[in-house]
Amino acid sequence: MDKIIEKKHGIALAFTIKALPYWFGALLLSLIIYLLVRDNTSTMRINPDTLTIATVTKGDFNDYIRLNGQVLPMTTIQISPQEGGVVQKIIVEEGTQVKAGDPILLLSNDNLDLQILNSEAELAEKENILRNTLISMEQQKLNLQQEQLQLQTEVKRCLRIYEAQRALYNDQLISREDYLRAEEDYHLANNRLTLVKNRAYQDSLYRSVQIQQMQESLENMRLNMQMIRRRKENLTIKAPIDGEVGLLDVVLGQSIAQGTKIGQINDLTNYKIEAQIDEHYIDRVFAGLEATFDRQDEHYSAIIRKVYPEVRSGKFRADFKFVNEQPANIRSGQTYYLNLQLGQSEEAVLIPRGSFFQTTGGKWIYVLNEQGDRAIKREIRIRRQNPQFYEVIEGLQPGDKVITSSYEKFGNNEVLRF
Repeated sequence: MDKIIEKKHGIALAFTIKALPYWFGALLLSLIIYLLVRDNTSTMRINPDTLTIATVTKGDFNDYIRLNGQVLPMTTIQISPQEGGVVQKIIVEEGTQVKAGDPILLLSNDNLDLQILNSEAELAEKENILRNTLISMEQQKLNLQQEQLQLQTEVKRCLRIYEAQRALYNDQLISREDYLRAEEDYHLANNRLTLVKNRAYQDSLYRSVQIQQMQESLENMRLNMQMIRRRKENLTIKAPIDGEVGLLDVVLGQSIAQGTKIGQINDLTNYKIEAQIDEHYIDRVFAGLEATFDRQDEHYSAIIRKVYPEVRSGKFRADFKFVNEQPANIRSGQTYYLNLQLGQSEEAVLIPRGSFFQTTGGKWIYVLNEQGDRAIKREIRIRRQNPQFYEVIEGLQPGDKVITSSYEKFGNNEVLRF
């Protein structure tokens, strides 16, 4: 006998085989709706106790940077020997206070000693030659004077004979030949006397020129000798100014060449501060900018006196000079922390400095929502910074709360859930 199958009604109808296509359609529709309405942003859960959260404020932005400066003497003079030699004695040590002219080092130079001996021998030889020459010239001068006297006597004698022969010839007591011979002897003697006088005059001129040249040569040799002896004095290295021996890099027995830097003298009457500045500020730093610092509960000021254009390892160098007073007990090598003012204070939107900048470069930041249960990435623009704040010119408003601690563990997530 056939069994009568009853038709299902109500909720039981939903669990029949005929209802399966409807179930699949409903599931598909639910999946499509979920995909359309779900939040696709990447999210990361974090513990808020590990974060540093700051509030965006509006106030005066003080445009300055913090620098580490080293105290150095304003004037430093290099110690370099004018004569090379071997270090024989170190008279003062590094750090010693010296006066101008105080000996620092003593050098020895055997070659210089040999030059002095050779110069002295050459000078003595020249002086001996000059003396012999003067004696010879004086002897020659005496010989010419004697010859001149003899010729003067002969001229007188010939003149007497000539006048006597002329008188006899006029009386026709002697022949014409005797008269002419007497006349010729007189003129010959007179001409010889004139020649000797001219030769004596020329010899005197020559002697004076030769003696002058020899004396000049001798004087040059004496000057050369004095210079060599002064070179000997240069073997004692002396302090050029009053100050402190700041560096002395020598040892006993060391051979030092002429002009080699072996140390320096620091002038302790005036100091400067040398600071290394990030090249990011090279266009904004120039001579005349003021910096301030505190030392032993006192406030001091300094201004930039010189900016060095060369950039090394991403930094450039600037020298500061003190305005008015210097700190008490200042010492070369001390470190001062300077606040260098780059511009006037201006009202701006500010966020405290933090480690987030190293990751974002100031281009974005995590901002908390109103409920404070999550932080969302937001693009911002930062213009300037000082040791305390960043100046924000776009993307944030006063009162916003932001995360300023490090972002290294957050990856590329756009939302942080607490």
